[in-house]
Amino acid sequence: AGLCGPSPSSSTPGAEQREKQYRAHRGFGDRRGGVISARTYFYADEAKCDQHMETFLRCIDASGGSSENGFSAIKLTALGRPQFLLQFSEVLVKWRRFFHQMAAEQGQAGRAALEMKLEAEKLQEALANLGIATKAESQHWFTGENLGRSGTVDLLDWNSLIDSRTKLSKLLLVPNMQTGQLEPLLSRFTEEEDLQMKRMLQRMDVLAKRATEKGVRLMVDAEQSYFQPAISRLTLEMQRRFNRDRAIIFNTYQCYLKEAYDNVTVDVELSRREGWHFGTKLVRGAYMEQERERAAQIGYEDPINPTYEKTNEMYHKCLDYILEEIKHSRKANVMVASHNEDTVKFTLRRMMELGIHPSEKKVCFGQLLGMCDQITFPLGQAGFPVYKYVPYGPVNEVLPYLSRRAQENRGFMQRANRERDLLWKEVKRRLLTGSLFGPNH
Repeated sequence: AGLCGPSPSSSTPGAEQREKQYRAHRGFGDRRGGVISARTYFYADEAKCDQHMETFLRCIDASGGSSENGFSAIKLTALGRPQFLLQFSEVLVKWRRFFHQMAAEQGQAGRAALEMKLEAEKLQEALANLGIATKAESQHWFTGENLGRSGTVDLLDWNSLIDSRTKLSKLLLVPNMQTGQLEPLLSRFTEEEDLQMKRMLQRMDVLAKRATEKGVRLMVDAEQSYFQPAISRLTLEMQRRFNRDRAIIFNTYQCYLKEAYDNVTVDVELSRREGWHFGTKLVRGAYMEQERERAAQIGYEDPINPTYEKTNEMYHKCLDYILEEIKHSRKANVMVASHNEDTVKFTLRRMMELGIHPSEKKVCFGQLLGMCDQITFPLGQAGFPVYKYVPYGPVNEVLPYLSRRAQENRGFMQRANRERDLLWKEVKRRLLTGSLFGPNH
Protein backbone atom coordinates (compact mmCIF):
# COMPACT_ATOMS: atom_id res chain seq x y z
CA ALA A 1 0.00 0.00 0.00
CA GLY A 2 3.04 2.26 0.22
CA LEU A 3 3.19 2.41 -3.57
CA CYS A 4 1.99 5.44 -5.44
CA GLY A 5 -0.58 3.44 -7.24
CA PRO A 6 -2.20 0.07 -6.82
CA SER A 7 -0.70 -2.55 -4.58
CA PRO A 8 0.78 -5.52 -6.51
CA SER A 9 -1.80 -7.60 -8.33
CA SER A 10 -1.22 -10.76 -6.33
CA SER A 11 -3.20 -9.21 -3.46
CA THR A 12 -6.17 -8.31 -5.67
CA PRO A 13 -9.03 -10.85 -5.64
CA GLY A 14 -9.71 -12.18 -9.15
CA ALA A 15 -6.69 -10.28 -10.47
CA GLU A 16 -6.29 -12.60 -13.44
CA GLN A 17 -9.84 -11.88 -14.63
CA ARG A 18 -9.21 -8.16 -14.50
CA GLU A 19 -8.78 -6.23 -17.74
CA LYS A 20 -5.09 -5.70 -18.43
CA GLN A 21 -5.33 -1.92 -18.48
CA TYR A 22 -6.92 -1.79 -15.02
CA ARG A 23 -4.79 -4.45 -13.37
CA ALA A 24 -2.39 -3.40 -10.66
CA HIS A 25 1.13 -3.77 -12.02
CA ARG A 26 4.27 -3.85 -9.90
CA GLY A 27 6.43 -2.18 -12.57
CA PHE A 28 4.17 0.86 -12.59
CA GLY A 29 3.54 0.97 -8.85
CA ASP A 30 5.31 4.30 -8.49
CA ARG A 31 3.45 6.42 -11.01
CA ARG A 32 6.12 9.12 -10.93
CA GLY A 33 8.53 7.12 -13.09
CA GLY A 34 8.79 8.51 -16.61
CA VAL A 35 6.32 11.34 -15.97
CA ILE A 36 8.09 14.52 -17.01
CA SER A 37 5.33 17.07 -17.12
CA ALA A 38 2.87 16.58 -14.30
CA ARG A 39 2.80 16.39 -10.53
CA THR A 40 2.09 12.90 -9.19
CA TYR A 41 1.24 11.86 -5.64
CA PHE A 42 2.61 9.04 -3.54
CA TYR A 43 -0.03 7.17 -1.52
CA ALA A 44 1.29 6.41 1.95
CA ASP A 45 -1.84 6.25 4.09
CA GLU A 46 -5.12 7.99 4.85
CA ALA A 47 -3.43 10.52 7.16
CA LYS A 48 -1.29 11.65 4.22
CA CYS A 49 -4.49 12.15 2.17
CA ASP A 50 -5.86 14.35 4.95
CA GLN A 51 -2.64 16.40 4.86
CA HIS A 52 -3.05 16.83 1.09
CA MET A 53 -6.63 17.96 1.62
CA GLU A 54 -5.48 20.59 4.15
CA THR A 55 -2.90 21.84 1.63
CA PHE A 56 -5.59 22.08 -1.06
CA LEU A 57 -7.85 23.99 1.38
CA ARG A 58 -5.06 26.51 2.03
CA CYS A 59 -4.58 26.87 -1.72
CA ILE A 60 -8.33 27.56 -2.19
CA ASP A 61 -8.17 30.19 0.57
CA ALA A 62 -5.12 31.83 -1.03
CA SER A 63 -6.76 31.85 -4.45
CA GLY A 64 -9.99 33.29 -3.04
CA GLY A 65 -8.06 36.01 -1.21
CA SER A 66 -5.96 37.09 -4.18
CA SER A 67 -8.46 37.32 -7.04
CA GLU A 68 -12.16 37.46 -7.75
CA ASN A 69 -12.45 34.59 -10.19
CA GLY A 70 -9.65 32.34 -9.02
CA PHE A 71 -8.96 28.72 -9.83
CA SER A 72 -7.46 26.03 -7.67
CA ALA A 73 -6.33 22.64 -9.01
CA ILE A 74 -6.63 19.32 -7.20
CA LYS A 75 -5.63 15.75 -8.00
CA LEU A 76 -7.89 12.92 -6.84
CA THR A 77 -5.00 10.47 -6.37
CA ALA A 78 -3.87 12.82 -3.57
CA LEU A 79 -7.18 12.30 -1.78
CA GLY A 80 -7.46 8.54 -1.60
CA ARG A 81 -6.03 5.19 -2.50
CA PRO A 82 -5.43 4.90 -6.26
CA GLN A 83 -6.40 1.19 -6.13
CA PHE A 84 -10.04 2.25 -5.70
CA LEU A 85 -9.86 4.53 -8.77
CA LEU A 86 -8.35 1.67 -10.76
CA GLN A 87 -11.14 -0.75 -9.81
CA PHE A 88 -13.93 1.76 -10.32
CA SER A 89 -12.48 2.74 -13.71
CA GLU A 90 -12.60 -0.89 -14.79
CA VAL A 91 -16.26 -1.14 -13.77
CA LEU A 92 -17.22 1.96 -15.75
CA VAL A 93 -15.30 0.87 -18.84
CA LYS A 94 -16.77 -2.66 -18.81
CA TRP A 95 -20.27 -1.28 -18.26
CA ARG A 96 -19.87 1.10 -21.21
CA ARG A 97 -18.35 -1.62 -23.39
CA PHE A 98 -21.30 -3.89 -22.65
CA PHE A 99 -23.63 -1.14 -23.92
CA HIS A 100 -21.58 -0.88 -27.15
CA GLN A 101 -21.66 -4.66 -27.60
CA MET A 102 -25.45 -4.70 -27.30
CA ALA A 103 -25.69 -1.74 -29.68
CA ALA A 104 -23.59 -3.70 -32.20
CA GLU A 105 -26.01 -6.63 -31.86
CA GLN A 106 -28.88 -4.24 -32.63
CA GLY A 107 -27.02 -3.18 -35.80
CA GLN A 108 -25.68 0.14 -34.53
CA ALA A 109 -21.93 -0.49 -34.62
CA GLY A 110 -19.84 2.43 -35.83
CA ARG A 111 -22.26 5.15 -34.72
CA ALA A 112 -21.14 8.04 -32.52
CA ALA A 113 -21.54 7.25 -28.82
CA LEU A 114 -24.52 9.57 -28.40
CA GLU A 115 -26.34 8.29 -31.47
CA MET A 116 -26.58 4.70 -30.25
CA LYS A 117 -30.08 4.06 -28.96
CA LEU A 118 -31.11 0.60 -27.77
CA GLU A 119 -34.74 -0.42 -27.89
CA ALA A 120 -35.77 -0.85 -24.26
CA GLU A 121 -37.87 -3.98 -25.03
CA LYS A 122 -35.01 -5.74 -26.83
CA LEU A 123 -32.57 -4.63 -24.13
CA GLN A 124 -34.74 -6.15 -21.39
CA GLU A 125 -35.02 -9.40 -23.36
CA ALA A 126 -31.24 -9.51 -23.83
CA LEU A 127 -30.64 -8.92 -20.11
CA ALA A 128 -33.11 -11.70 -19.26
CA ASN A 129 -31.59 -14.13 -21.82
CA LEU A 130 -28.11 -13.47 -20.43
CA GLY A 131 -29.35 -14.17 -16.92
CA ILE A 132 -28.37 -10.72 -15.67
CA ALA A 133 -31.86 -9.62 -14.65
CA THR A 134 -35.39 -10.88 -15.11
CA LYS A 135 -37.79 -8.67 -17.06
CA ALA A 136 -39.52 -7.68 -13.85
CA GLU A 137 -36.18 -6.64 -12.29
CA SER A 138 -34.94 -4.64 -15.26
CA GLN A 139 -38.32 -3.01 -15.84
CA HIS A 140 -38.00 -0.78 -12.78
CA TRP A 141 -34.46 0.18 -13.90
CA PHE A 142 -36.00 1.95 -16.87
CA THR A 143 -38.92 3.70 -15.22
CA GLY A 144 -37.07 6.78 -13.99
CA GLU A 145 -38.31 10.25 -14.78
CA ASN A 146 -37.18 10.28 -18.41
CA LEU A 147 -35.49 6.91 -18.62
CA GLY A 148 -36.89 4.72 -21.33
CA ARG A 149 -39.95 6.93 -21.77
CA SER A 150 -39.08 7.22 -25.43
CA GLY A 151 -38.86 3.44 -25.66
CA THR A 152 -35.11 3.67 -26.22
CA VAL A 153 -32.09 3.70 -23.92
CA ASP A 154 -28.95 5.65 -24.81
CA LEU A 155 -25.53 5.68 -23.21
CA LEU A 156 -26.48 8.34 -20.65
CA ASP A 157 -29.55 6.37 -19.56
CA TRP A 158 -27.35 3.28 -19.34
CA ASN A 159 -24.66 5.06 -17.31
CA SER A 160 -27.26 6.38 -14.87
CA LEU A 161 -27.87 2.78 -13.77
CA ILE A 162 -24.50 3.00 -12.01
CA ASP A 163 -24.86 6.25 -10.15
CA SER A 164 -24.25 7.53 -6.66
CA ARG A 165 -27.44 5.83 -5.46
CA THR A 166 -26.13 2.39 -6.39
CA LYS A 167 -23.84 0.97 -3.76
CA LEU A 168 -20.71 0.55 -5.86
CA SER A 169 -19.73 -2.66 -4.13
CA LYS A 170 -23.04 -4.29 -5.09
CA LEU A 171 -22.31 -7.27 -7.31
CA LEU A 172 -23.04 -6.28 -10.92
CA LEU A 173 -22.75 -8.94 -13.57
CA VAL A 174 -21.88 -8.55 -17.23
CA PRO A 175 -21.12 -11.25 -19.77
CA ASN A 176 -17.59 -11.64 -21.01
CA MET A 177 -18.20 -11.97 -24.76
CA GLN A 178 -14.96 -13.95 -25.22
CA THR A 179 -15.71 -16.65 -22.65
CA GLY A 180 -19.51 -16.42 -22.65
CA GLN A 181 -19.34 -16.41 -18.84
CA LEU A 182 -21.06 -13.93 -16.56
CA GLU A 183 -18.47 -12.03 -14.53
CA PRO A 184 -18.87 -9.73 -11.56
CA LEU A 185 -18.14 -6.17 -12.61
CA LEU A 186 -16.57 -5.51 -9.25
CA SER A 187 -15.20 -7.91 -6.70
CA ARG A 188 -16.91 -7.17 -3.43
CA PHE A 189 -15.12 -4.34 -1.67
CA THR A 190 -13.82 -5.11 1.78
CA GLU A 191 -15.14 -2.94 4.57
CA GLU A 192 -11.84 -1.04 4.61
CA GLU A 193 -12.04 -0.38 0.84
CA ASP A 194 -15.60 0.86 1.25
CA LEU A 195 -14.38 3.26 3.92
CA GLN A 196 -11.49 4.43 1.73
CA MET A 197 -13.92 5.22 -1.05
CA LYS A 198 -16.23 7.13 1.34
CA ARG A 199 -13.30 9.11 2.74
CA MET A 200 -12.18 10.11 -0.76
CA LEU A 201 -15.72 11.35 -1.54
CA GLN A 202 -15.88 13.20 1.80
CA ARG A 203 -12.59 14.98 1.09
CA MET A 204 -13.85 16.02 -2.37
CA ASP A 205 -17.00 17.31 -0.71
CA VAL A 206 -15.08 19.41 1.83
CA LEU A 207 -12.99 20.98 -0.97
CA ALA A 208 -16.00 21.70 -3.20
CA LYS A 209 -17.87 23.38 -0.31
CA ARG A 210 -14.87 25.55 0.59
CA ALA A 211 -14.39 26.52 -3.09
CA THR A 212 -18.07 27.51 -3.34
CA GLU A 213 -17.79 29.61 -0.16
CA LYS A 214 -14.69 31.42 -1.41
CA GLY A 215 -15.93 31.93 -4.97
CA VAL A 216 -13.05 29.84 -6.34
CA ARG A 217 -13.42 27.39 -9.25
CA LEU A 218 -12.03 23.93 -8.53
CA MET A 219 -10.20 22.21 -11.39
CA VAL A 220 -9.92 18.46 -11.06
CA ASP A 221 -6.71 17.53 -12.89
CA ALA A 222 -6.61 14.64 -15.33
CA GLU A 223 -4.34 11.70 -14.55
CA GLN A 224 -3.31 8.42 -16.17
CA SER A 225 -5.92 6.87 -18.51
CA TYR A 226 -6.43 3.83 -16.26
CA PHE A 227 -7.64 6.11 -13.43
CA GLN A 228 -9.43 8.60 -15.63
CA PRO A 229 -12.91 7.01 -16.05
CA ALA A 230 -13.34 7.00 -12.25
CA ILE A 231 -11.91 10.52 -11.82
CA SER A 232 -14.25 11.89 -14.50
CA ARG A 233 -17.23 10.07 -13.03
CA LEU A 234 -16.61 11.38 -9.51
CA THR A 235 -16.05 14.89 -10.92
CA LEU A 236 -19.38 14.67 -12.79
CA GLU A 237 -21.11 13.81 -9.52
CA MET A 238 -19.60 16.96 -7.99
CA GLN A 239 -20.64 19.05 -11.01
CA ARG A 240 -24.22 17.82 -10.66
CA ARG A 241 -24.30 19.06 -7.08
CA PHE A 242 -22.20 22.22 -7.15
CA ASN A 243 -22.63 23.59 -10.70
CA ARG A 244 -26.34 24.40 -10.45
CA ASP A 245 -25.98 28.21 -10.70
CA ARG A 246 -22.47 28.61 -12.11
CA ALA A 247 -19.49 26.45 -13.04
CA ILE A 248 -17.57 25.84 -9.80
CA ILE A 249 -16.20 22.35 -10.58
CA PHE A 250 -14.16 21.94 -13.77
CA ASN A 251 -13.28 18.54 -15.24
CA THR A 252 -10.13 18.08 -17.37
CA TYR A 253 -10.08 16.36 -20.77
CA GLN A 254 -6.81 15.15 -22.28
CA CYS A 255 -6.96 15.50 -26.04
CA TYR A 256 -4.14 13.07 -26.71
CA LEU A 257 -6.60 10.30 -25.76
CA LYS A 258 -8.38 8.61 -28.66
CA GLU A 259 -11.69 8.78 -26.78
CA ALA A 260 -11.50 12.47 -25.78
CA TYR A 261 -14.26 13.65 -28.14
CA ASP A 262 -16.65 10.88 -27.08
CA ASN A 263 -16.08 11.78 -23.43
CA VAL A 264 -16.62 15.51 -23.99
CA THR A 265 -19.81 15.07 -26.03
CA VAL A 266 -21.38 12.58 -23.61
CA ASP A 267 -20.67 14.79 -20.59
CA VAL A 268 -21.90 17.99 -22.28
CA GLU A 269 -25.13 16.18 -23.21
CA LEU A 270 -25.58 15.09 -19.57
CA SER A 271 -25.20 18.73 -18.40
CA ARG A 272 -27.81 19.78 -21.01
CA ARG A 273 -30.32 17.19 -19.86
CA GLU A 274 -29.86 17.93 -16.18
CA GLY A 275 -29.51 21.71 -16.56
CA TRP A 276 -26.22 22.32 -14.74
CA HIS A 277 -23.22 24.41 -15.86
CA PHE A 278 -20.54 22.44 -17.70
CA GLY A 279 -16.97 23.44 -16.76
CA THR A 280 -13.89 22.04 -18.44
CA LYS A 281 -10.19 22.52 -18.85
CA LEU A 282 -8.81 21.22 -22.15
CA VAL A 283 -5.21 20.02 -22.22
CA ARG A 284 -3.18 18.00 -24.68
CA GLY A 285 -1.96 15.54 -22.01
CA ALA A 286 1.00 14.92 -19.75
CA TYR A 287 1.60 11.17 -19.41
CA MET A 288 2.39 10.06 -22.96
CA GLU A 289 5.69 8.20 -22.47
CA GLN A 290 4.45 6.38 -19.40
CA GLU A 291 1.08 5.51 -21.00
CA ARG A 292 2.74 4.08 -24.12
CA GLU A 293 5.31 2.10 -22.18
CA ARG A 294 2.66 0.62 -19.87
CA ALA A 295 0.37 -0.34 -22.78
CA ALA A 296 3.26 -2.04 -24.60
CA GLN A 297 4.58 -3.85 -21.52
CA ILE A 298 1.24 -5.08 -20.21
CA GLY A 299 -0.22 -5.71 -23.66
CA TYR A 300 -3.31 -3.55 -24.28
CA GLU A 301 -4.16 -1.00 -26.98
CA ASP A 302 -2.27 2.28 -26.72
CA PRO A 303 -4.91 4.83 -25.57
CA ILE A 304 -2.99 7.79 -27.06
CA ASN A 305 -3.50 9.35 -30.50
CA PRO A 306 -0.77 8.18 -32.89
CA THR A 307 0.60 11.62 -33.84
CA TYR A 308 0.85 15.17 -32.54
CA GLU A 309 -1.25 16.30 -35.55
CA LYS A 310 -4.04 13.90 -34.55
CA THR A 311 -3.90 15.29 -31.01
CA ASN A 312 -4.14 18.84 -32.38
CA GLU A 313 -7.16 17.82 -34.47
CA MET A 314 -8.78 16.26 -31.41
CA TYR A 315 -8.09 19.37 -29.30
CA HIS A 316 -9.69 21.67 -31.87
CA LYS A 317 -12.63 19.30 -32.40
CA CYS A 318 -13.39 19.14 -28.65
CA LEU A 319 -12.88 22.88 -28.25
CA ASP A 320 -15.15 23.65 -31.18
CA TYR A 321 -17.90 21.47 -29.71
CA ILE A 322 -17.72 23.32 -26.38
CA LEU A 323 -17.64 26.76 -28.06
CA GLU A 324 -20.77 25.80 -30.04
CA GLU A 325 -22.39 24.76 -26.76
CA ILE A 326 -21.48 28.14 -25.20
CA LYS A 327 -23.12 29.88 -28.16
CA HIS A 328 -26.17 27.64 -27.88
CA SER A 329 -26.78 27.75 -24.10
CA ARG A 330 -24.25 30.08 -22.41
CA LYS A 331 -24.04 27.35 -19.74
CA ALA A 332 -20.68 25.86 -20.77
CA ASN A 333 -17.29 27.20 -19.66
CA VAL A 334 -13.85 26.28 -20.95
CA MET A 335 -10.27 26.95 -19.97
CA VAL A 336 -7.99 26.60 -23.01
CA ALA A 337 -4.88 25.36 -21.21
CA SER A 338 -2.39 25.49 -24.04
CA HIS A 339 1.07 26.79 -24.89
CA ASN A 340 0.28 26.42 -28.59
CA GLU A 341 -0.08 29.70 -30.48
CA ASP A 342 -2.15 28.09 -33.26
CA THR A 343 -4.66 26.78 -30.73
CA VAL A 344 -4.97 30.22 -29.12
CA LYS A 345 -5.48 31.85 -32.54
CA PHE A 346 -8.04 29.17 -33.46
CA THR A 347 -9.98 29.92 -30.23
CA LEU A 348 -9.97 33.68 -30.82
CA ARG A 349 -11.19 33.24 -34.40
CA ARG A 350 -14.00 30.85 -33.40
CA MET A 351 -15.09 33.11 -30.52
CA MET A 352 -15.43 35.98 -32.96
CA GLU A 353 -17.36 33.88 -35.47
CA LEU A 354 -19.73 32.57 -32.77
CA GLY A 355 -20.23 35.95 -31.10
CA ILE A 356 -18.70 34.98 -27.75
CA HIS A 357 -17.28 38.13 -26.14
CA PRO A 358 -14.25 37.93 -23.79
CA SER A 359 -16.14 39.90 -21.13
CA GLU A 360 -18.62 37.01 -20.72
CA LYS A 361 -15.73 35.03 -19.21
CA LYS A 362 -17.08 31.78 -20.64
CA VAL A 363 -13.71 31.15 -22.30
CA CYS A 364 -10.45 31.66 -20.44
CA PHE A 365 -6.86 30.71 -21.12
CA GLY A 366 -4.13 29.15 -18.99
CA GLN A 367 -0.36 28.89 -19.23
CA LEU A 368 2.31 27.86 -16.77
CA LEU A 369 3.95 30.53 -14.66
CA GLY A 370 7.19 31.64 -16.27
CA MET A 371 6.34 30.11 -19.63
CA CYS A 372 4.72 31.44 -22.75
CA ASP A 373 4.47 35.01 -21.51
CA GLN A 374 4.43 36.01 -25.19
CA ILE A 375 0.98 34.38 -25.33
CA THR A 376 -0.28 35.26 -21.83
CA PHE A 377 0.32 39.02 -21.74
CA PRO A 378 -1.14 40.00 -25.13
CA LEU A 379 -4.27 37.95 -24.24
CA GLY A 380 -4.59 39.75 -20.90
CA GLN A 381 -4.05 43.14 -22.49
CA ALA A 382 -6.73 42.37 -25.08
CA GLY A 383 -9.23 41.78 -22.25
CA PHE A 384 -9.34 37.97 -22.18
CA PRO A 385 -9.43 36.18 -18.80
CA VAL A 386 -6.03 34.50 -18.68
CA TYR A 387 -4.46 32.58 -15.81
CA LYS A 388 -0.99 31.51 -14.80
CA TYR A 389 -0.82 27.99 -13.42
CA VAL A 390 1.37 28.14 -10.30
CA PRO A 391 3.05 24.94 -9.10
CA TYR A 392 3.72 25.08 -5.35
CA GLY A 393 5.45 22.87 -2.81
CA PRO A 394 8.86 22.13 -1.33
CA VAL A 395 11.69 23.47 -3.50
CA ASN A 396 13.24 20.02 -4.04
CA GLU A 397 9.92 18.73 -5.44
CA VAL A 398 8.93 21.74 -7.51
CA LEU A 399 12.27 22.56 -9.16
CA PRO A 400 12.65 19.23 -11.02
CA TYR A 401 9.07 19.65 -12.29
CA LEU A 402 9.79 23.17 -13.54
CA SER A 403 13.11 22.25 -15.12
CA ARG A 404 11.40 19.42 -17.02
CA ARG A 405 8.75 21.83 -18.29
CA ALA A 406 11.50 24.23 -19.38
CA GLN A 407 13.20 21.39 -21.25
CA GLU A 408 9.93 20.35 -22.82
CA ASN A 409 9.26 23.93 -23.93
CA ARG A 410 12.65 24.76 -25.43
CA GLY A 411 10.99 25.89 -28.67
CA PHE A 412 8.81 28.30 -26.73
CA MET A 413 11.84 29.75 -24.98
CA GLN A 414 13.30 30.72 -28.34
CA ARG A 415 9.99 32.31 -29.29
CA ALA A 416 9.98 34.22 -25.99
CA ASN A 417 13.44 35.59 -26.82
CA ARG A 418 12.18 36.68 -30.23
CA GLU A 419 9.21 38.37 -28.55
CA ARG A 420 11.49 40.09 -26.04
CA ASP A 421 13.72 41.41 -28.85
CA LEU A 422 10.69 42.79 -30.69
CA LEU A 423 9.36 44.47 -27.54
CA TRP A 424 12.77 45.99 -26.81
CA LYS A 425 12.97 47.38 -30.37
CA GLU A 426 9.53 48.91 -29.94
CA VAL A 427 10.49 50.53 -26.60
CA LYS A 428 13.61 52.03 -28.20
CA ARG A 429 11.59 53.27 -31.19
CA ARG A 430 9.10 55.00 -28.88
CA LEU A 431 11.87 56.53 -26.78
CA LEU A 432 13.48 57.97 -29.91
CA THR A 433 10.19 59.34 -31.24
CA GLY A 434 9.07 60.64 -27.82
CA SER A 435 5.92 58.48 -27.83
CA LEU A 436 6.64 56.01 -25.05
CA PHE A 437 3.13 56.44 -23.63
CA GLY A 438 1.36 57.02 -26.89
CA PRO A 439 -2.28 56.16 -27.61
CA ASN A 440 -1.47 52.45 -27.90
CA HIS A 441 0.49 52.10 -24.68
